[in-house]
Amino acid sequence: MIARQVRPEADRPQRCFVVGPIGDPYAAHGSPEREAYEHHLGIFEQVIAPACEKYEITAVRADGIAHAGDINEQICRHVIESDLVIADVSGGNPNVMYELGLRHITGKPTIHIGEAGRLPFDIASIRTIRYQRARSHLVGARREIEGALEVGLRDGFELLTPARVLRGLQTVTEPSSSAQSGNVENVNDEDPPGLLDNFAAIEDGLGEMDSEIEAITKTMETIGALTGRANAEVADLTEANAPASAHLAAVLRYAKSLSTPAGELDKVAAVFAERMATLDSGVRAALGLVEVTPPDKRGEGAKEFLEQLMDLDESAQTCLSQITFFGESAGGMLRVSRHLREPVKDISAAVKRMASAIACMGEWAGKARVLAQGTAE
Repeated sequence: MIARQVRPEADRPQRCFVVGPIGDPYAAHGSPEREAYEHHLGIFEQVIAPACEKYEITAVRADGIAHAGDINEQICRHVIESDLVIADVSGGNPNVMYELGLRHITGKPTIHIGEAGRLPFDIASIRTIRYQRARSHLVGARREIEGALEVGLRDGFELLTPARVLRGLQTVTEPSSSAQSGNVENVNDEDPPGLLDNFAAIEDGLGEMDSEIEAITKTMETIGALTGRANAEVADLTEANAPASAHLAAVLRYAKSLSTPAGELDKVAAVFAERMATLDSGVRAALGLVEVTPPDKRGEGAKEFLEQLMDLDESAQTCLSQITFFGESAGGMLRVSRHLREPVKDISAAVKRMASAIACMGEWAGKARVLAQGTAE
């Protein structure tokens, strides 16, 4: 049986903060950013706001926050403090997933909606109201939200897994009077993971990323050694006034030797980037969990998690500087011979994958450093 958060009549939700992609209202007509803005504004005005109004709940989006101040801080405050959150998870927008992770750990009512066919797989197990862009489907989605609100207001909203983890943690650290007297009652038939279990699961993924960075570094060392030998051979040929055909033969040998490690470099970089995308929402949610937990209550698991993020970022930045050098050198290789085109293509693709993934990792580490300083203080 899933635990429910039952609200008394006097504590009915009055404010609903809507989390979801916003788009850009000032972008050019027809651009993806402008279309995203129009679409999600339509979902808000035609689906979410009317459903909330039926139960006298005021709905607001991030672009409807009237108060001046730091918009990121205001959004986080609304996510954490609002009576109700409705989250449009279409497309798995990273900002939306981060805000959703913060919301889940509060244990407060949250309703998921999303466009059919665009739901992120990593939250597929959570009940989500699906909609399609056709007007008739939007009406159906609005009615489903109304139904979810009616059931939640009447029977209580379900606690999602992170909130149940925290609730279970509180039960362990702060036993009830009945438990202290020996009358222990099992109020939850599920066996949800504990806080350390969640950290451990993420840390396993981060450990794999560390291994992938090591593999990428070794592959670049191999490419570097091959390049060094090729340069030495070309230098000897030049000194010996060898004909162009001899130089071309040397380049062909170099291209052939480079083909396998260059392909491997791109392959490992692709796995690294994919793992980054898979872990991103979980890591951000875990960082949010650490953030809302008082420093003296975090324990060693949280400390080790933050340290792992910072250490991993240091390794990644070193790797990035090396692979960026290879990327800059790759352009020069193309001017030497067309036979180098395929390995250079693989190296360039790996550079792009790694640069994007490591930039995201830098955001994790930046947040981890701030939180680690709070723990040290």
